[in-house]
Amino acid sequence: MARRRGGPAGYRGLVHDDNRYSGDVLAPGWRDRGVVAPITVPAEPGLVIERSDDGWCGAVIRVEAGNVQLEDRRGATRVFPLGGGYLYEGRKAVLTAPGPSRPSVPARTASGSVRAPESRARVARGSRIFVEGRHDAELVEKVWGDDLRAEGVVVEYLGGIDDLPAIIREWGPEPGRRIGVLVDHLVPGSKESRIAEETMRGRGGEHVLIVGHPYVDVWQAVKPERLGMRAWPTIPRGTDWKTGIMTHLGLPTGTQADTARAWQAILGRVRNYLDLEPELLGRVEQLIDFVTAPV
Repeated sequence: MARRRGGPAGYRGLVHDDNRYSGDVLAPGWRDRGVVAPITVPAEPGLVIERSDDGWCGAVIRVEAGNVQLEDRRGATRVFPLGGGYLYEGRKAVLTAPGPSRPSVPARTASGSVRAPESRARVARGSRIFVEGRHDAELVEKVWGDDLRAEGVVVEYLGGIDDLPAIIREWGPEPGRRIGVLVDHLVPGSKESRIAEETMRGRGGEHVLIVGHPYVDVWQAVKPERLGMRAWPTIPRGTDWKTGIMTHLGLPTGTQADTARAWQAILGRVRNYLDLEPELLGRVEQLIDFVTAPV
């Protein structure tokens, strides 16, 4: 009688191929088959981890010179070397030094505004803010720079108030192309106030806002306490104002480089809007609102 393939009927399903010994059981890596590799865990402060040799468990409180200090729930501390020999959530782990910490981002900008979520840079608006001088521009950038970038507002500086009428004519202000201008020493009866009034009455003046502060120079908008003074000194008539201030502060005078270094020293004492006088704060905020208002 012919035999059926697969063996006797009584053994059907019990006969199968067994490949357990089909390969080279002594091939490289045979000892590691089925072994789970340890995970790598950075020793961040507060991380709770366990020693695999004696079961000692604690939270990371310090990493120094290749060692980690752990503190258990009773407040006892022990020092162990970084590397293997740890358990993290029941898994074998290699403890490594933590990476460099990222600096925290303040919740508010230097102007006191709530910081907007990180996003791609906004396309620049058609409107502009002009300020009178490089020092004004640098101060505005330091305190309001984050806000201006979030709003897509570009700040440019004038060589002087005398240049303003020509800039206005060339710019051609209109809806969506507004101009805001910050002027030094804008007080009634001054040359600055006369030029501002004439510009505002000119063509497109309804799309131009010119505001100013009462100070001789924007330096005075920095609170004197930040420079160790109770008040800004009065400089005698006939003496260059900045030269007089630099002399009072004990700083070198005589060259433009001296003036630039003096300003950088003053600017370096400004941390945020709290270090500026309200007469400047209000005017800059007014300009930002004007150039970002919906058309």
